[in-house]
Amino acid sequence: MSENNGMNAVIEKIKNWSRINSPWAIHFNSGSCNGCDIEILATLTPRYDVERFGIKLQGSPRHADVLIATGPVTLQARERLVRVYEQMPEPKFVIAVGSCALSGGVFDGCYNVVGDLSKVIPVDVFVPGCPPRPEAIIYGVVQLLESLKAGKRPEPMTIAEPVLVNESEEE
Repeated sequence: MSENNGMNAVIEKIKNWSRINSPWAIHFNSGSCNGCDIEILATLTPRYDVERFGIKLQGSPRHADVLIATGPVTLQARERLVRVYEQMPEPKFVIAVGSCALSGGVFDGCYNVVGDLSKVIPVDVFVPGCPPRPEAIIYGVVQLLESLKAGKRPEPMTIAEPVLVNESEEE
């Protein structure tokens, strides 16, 4: 019996190691203007190279660990978003990218907009900005991975964008 428990512990450690070192992500646009989508794709380019963290963009939610979602949730996209989220295997994580995913943004109050992402599915990391810079998106992913390395499910966190200061203002 103890051999079985030891083997299960080793298998769990291997699963966690692979989940942390090779998260597979799927991208879902729930009604945004595509500004955030362009920034997410920019993180995959050689300039930012998010693949150095082992992140691979997947086409199927059945193979993804992380859902990267952009835009406010529209009535048209709500059911599809929930279906994609439910198709992902456990444990699954959600990163909301952009002001629209966090609060509805400029589309808040429109007749066809449900609102922000957290009204429909649970969100682990919020990355604000309109659109957020690729560095902020990468930082959000790294914060998610760091909380997984610590062995705990991440508390919902908002990633603050770095403030760029002009050199002339410092004097």
